[in-house]
Amino acid sequence: MIKNFVRGFGALSLALIPLLSAPAAQAAPAAEVTPLADAVGLVQVTEEDRTGYTRSKFKHWNAGDDAGDGCNTRAEVLIAEAVVAPTVEAGCKLTGGTWASYYDGQEVTSAGALDIDHMVPLAEAWDSGASTWTAARREAYANDQGADVSLVAVTARSNRQKSDQDPADWMPPFPEAQCRYVGEWVATKLRWQLTADDRELEALKVYAEGPCEDTIVRYTPAA
Repeated sequence: MIKNFVRGFGALSLALIPLLSAPAAQAAPAAEVTPLADAVGLVQVTEEDRTGYTRSKFKHWNAGDDAGDGCNTRAEVLIAEAVVAPTVEAGCKLTGGTWASYYDGQEVTSAGALDIDHMVPLAEAWDSGASTWTAARREAYANDQGADVSLVAVTARSNRQKSDQDPADWMPPFPEAQCRYVGEWVATKLRWQLTADDRELEALKVYAEGPCEDTIVRYTPAA
């Protein structure tokens, strides 16, 4: 909106000139919605290469989506995913609250007992294309709150069991979580245009063509 525009016609005309000459704002990318089997088919296949990887090449946690709230990305995700909201004290200390760790079906009542898992682990992202990214894009990936599935609050135990493994080697121990997990894994790969290796792709196909054939994948390409 043009603020304070009722200041005479001359002022209004001057205010309109930049609007008329400025290029139109770009629309946000549209969300893609597709069955899991079709989504798996969109993931490009290539060999993985971990040469040069270190976790420090993905800066996290940064100041988060709201740099003025005093909370970093980890805390913002915890606040967003709480099923009972925690109290946010000075310095973004979280007390109280309840979370549901969907990997293992556990209810958690202490923020300190949770990890924020990168749906596609940082090392796996490096193997799958992030090694060629700029440092700024790797930071954006590591702190991605633009998609609900990119970062997830889960028990520290389940996150550390997963480590940097892909679905060929690790799946959530809670059976009811597995189709959701595969869908969110594929959505993250597509959002960031990450690739898969042969074993990973075959594992995804097993789920997509079997127990998870009704799973729908939703993703928005990252800017």
